[in-house]
Amino acid sequence: MPLKIYNTLTRKKENFSPITPSRITMYVCGPTVYNRVHIGNARPAVVFDVLFRILQTLYPRVDYARNITDIDDKIITTSRELNQDISVITERYSQLYIQDMDSLNNLTPTFSPRATDHISEMLDIITDLVDSGYAYLADGHVLFSVASDSDYGQLSRRQSSELIAGARVNAASYKRNPEDFVLWKPSAPEDPGWPSRYGRGRPGWHIECSAMVKKHLGETIDIHGGGQDLLFPHHENENAQSRCTHKGRPLSNYWMHNGFVNLDGEKMSKSLGNFRLVGDLLEIYPGEVLRYAILTAQYRSEQNFDYTILDAAENSLNSLYRYLRAAENIEIPVSNEVASCRGVDALLDDLNTPLALSELHRIAKQMHSSSGTDQQILKAQVMNLSGLMGLLQQQPEDWFHNNSGNRVLTDRQIENAIDERKQAKLAGDYATADIIRKRLEDDGVVLEDSRSNTTWRRC
Repeated sequence: MPLKIYNTLTRKKENFSPITPSRITMYVCGPTVYNRVHIGNARPAVVFDVLFRILQTLYPRVDYARNITDIDDKIITTSRELNQDISVITERYSQLYIQDMDSLNNLTPTFSPRATDHISEMLDIITDLVDSGYAYLADGHVLFSVASDSDYGQLSRRQSSELIAGARVNAASYKRNPEDFVLWKPSAPEDPGWPSRYGRGRPGWHIECSAMVKKHLGETIDIHGGGQDLLFPHHENENAQSRCTHKGRPLSNYWMHNGFVNLDGEKMSKSLGNFRLVGDLLEIYPGEVLRYAILTAQYRSEQNFDYTILDAAENSLNSLYRYLRAAENIEIPVSNEVASCRGVDALLDDLNTPLALSELHRIAKQMHSSSGTDQQILKAQVMNLSGLMGLLQQQPEDWFHNNSGNRVLTDRQIENAIDERKQAKLAGDYATADIIRKRLEDDGVVLEDSRSNTTWRRC
């Protein structure tokens, strides 16, 4: 079965046809490093890691870049609030992001470019856009002229009136048109900046990715991915400036976008203050549980995230590891071929991970009741299918020793869980509060509530 992916550009599912089968190129927008990332930020990393794994089984070489944005107004604001140098902040949160993503069983991308290492490449693109009439200078800024690009809006399918309405919220007087966007902006003396023919300044957000894509992967790549929230304006602008500087050649042939992660039915975001940090969740759940939970929803759909889903994910993993523990002495033939099964076909069909997970459980259960050659074949299917999803990467005994009721929570983990429970109760979410209490009890921690506070003891 060929790999099929939903292309946001055409709004339909298509058979994947690479530019050249000898080298697949994929770019995914990573985080802006001014804080810890939440579970919504982790979803694209997990989704496109699964695609990375699948592509590696189909093609001899896959170059996958996931960037880090380390220059941005939000980072500058955080630097001022904490009275710390920007380099300290970006390095701290870059490393924490990498650690969090590693904890979710994500493979290391081929390239992890940082924006500040590509200033010269950005300025080269900006100069080309200015010289060719797609960009102009105004009040110390360099701006992309949306009107100069007749194909602008095709990716996001927004009409001109919608573009203007959205842009007018922050329309600046120096813009020719309110929808024009910044390629280069002046920096105050106390802010980070780089010399250029346009004056000392720093890049706009969108130009950063265009430069990193071109340097590491080429002018036109196979796949460009990211969250649905990046479709407009980020990906629309990124696509426009790259296309215009490359004489109409597209930035990417396939655009893929994962859906939002919601908390209590509302989009999860730091600006709204409703989010769950990956780092905090990792103090309560193993990373593989978070990964499994993310994969229970088809990547393009919105996903509601709560502790009920996480507990169900852990129970599912416990079940799968029990099947593997019972079959740990069953040897499977060594092969580079992916064992074909309905679950693999589901993944090839636009990453249908819910169906693949269902098939994984069905095959594992069938393996448990089989014997001989049949059991060997079924175990091979289990290991191959789970490997494509980045699951069941531990030895069963290690899983149960480290991540089940045998684990010993640290005092900090317990206090964090109690604080989570307190916040849930204040919000009237008593179901979540009960889940946290029950989980602590399963880990050997008893809570004792009083009118003033909650204390705990190990049993």
